[in-house]
Amino acid sequence: MATHPGARGTARPATTHPQVLTGGRVVLPTGTVTDGRVIVEGTRIAAAAPENSQVIDVTGHYVVPGFVDIHNHGGGGASFTSGTVEEVLKGIRTHRLHGTTTLVASTVTGDMDFLAQRAGLLSELAEQGDIAGIHFEGPFISPCRKGAHSEALLRDPDPAEVRKLIDAARGRAKMVTLATELPGGIDSVRLLAEHGVIAAAGHTDATYEQTVAAIEAGATVATHLFNAMPQIGHRAPGPITALLEDERVTVELINDGTHLHPASLQLAFHHAGADRVAFITDAMDAAGFVDGRYMLGPLEVEVSDGVARLVEGGSIAGSTLTMDRAFKRAVTVDRLPVPDVVAAISANPAKLLGMYDTVGSLEPGKDADLVVLDEHFDLKGVMRRGEWVVDPQLG
Repeated sequence: MATHPGARGTARPATTHPQVLTGGRVVLPTGTVTDGRVIVEGTRIAAAAPENSQVIDVTGHYVVPGFVDIHNHGGGGASFTSGTVEEVLKGIRTHRLHGTTTLVASTVTGDMDFLAQRAGLLSELAEQGDIAGIHFEGPFISPCRKGAHSEALLRDPDPAEVRKLIDAARGRAKMVTLATELPGGIDSVRLLAEHGVIAAAGHTDATYEQTVAAIEAGATVATHLFNAMPQIGHRAPGPITALLEDERVTVELINDGTHLHPASLQLAFHHAGADRVAFITDAMDAAGFVDGRYMLGPLEVEVSDGVARLVEGGSIAGSTLTMDRAFKRAVTVDRLPVPDVVAAISANPAKLLGMYDTVGSLEPGKDADLVVLDEHFDLKGVMRRGEWVVDPQLG
């Protein structure tokens, strides 16, 4: 494993004085305010600025809500599936340096007992507030669409085994990706919905009709839409069409320039609408790190020029994407309106997680989670709960 090239950005402890960010283009749920301001008092966004407030001039910059990533396997050389607590925290920290202030830790396919053990470790971090919860991607997925998952460890989604994982997560399971067409798939979707856990259709070989049935049973997310599922056919529209057309479904998109052609991304935004898209990283260990050899679960991955592929077979193996890069690409390459990008990268995933009352937008009373971007949409500052993770005044 390669050594860390060094953390980017400068952190500073939370100040005891209220802070007022002034002069920036502040993106709110109601629109973008030119020469706006954001008031931070303690860990929250405030409605009014006390007299002793520290003024921070961010003229010419955008101020947007902190990013919310619901599908992330690691970063900074650390894996959420296999790393120690210290390594997991390192991965979380890496993504915070790139603007992700709320993160769901994703696992990959493994032995059931091992995944239950990982759920216990990650649930402790969720209880401490380091992560927002746990996403199980596999083992309940199709061998036909396994991607970077070990086929030997795949299994049908038996509701009893699905229940074992969510119980091991001690109320911190947020999402389970499964191939709903497999035996037990629909019953597992119903089980997840009953327990308040998101059922996500992904790594699936389902037909259009089978996907419609899964949505009717309670599936509400498309795991990295377009990837690891049948493509659209004019006689066999497949899962993509069903997932795009149903207003109850949020579609994940990996906007790294490798997983999706820009036209596919535009297709998703056009048919689902900006309020049903959630940008994700699907990041693996190499995100925010360096090229080299890595392990993704039991499988070896080669990262070259920032693209991760399995050593055996060459399948894309997650990404090295960070949310700040996804944001910049969406605006500068895909030419999406900034408010639509903010919805996809902050508000929509926060709503999906049931956390929009505290994160996902810049409104009084919510957590002081925000990102400062310059006129080129390069990251200049990150604040999480009132503390500068990357200080725009020092960086």
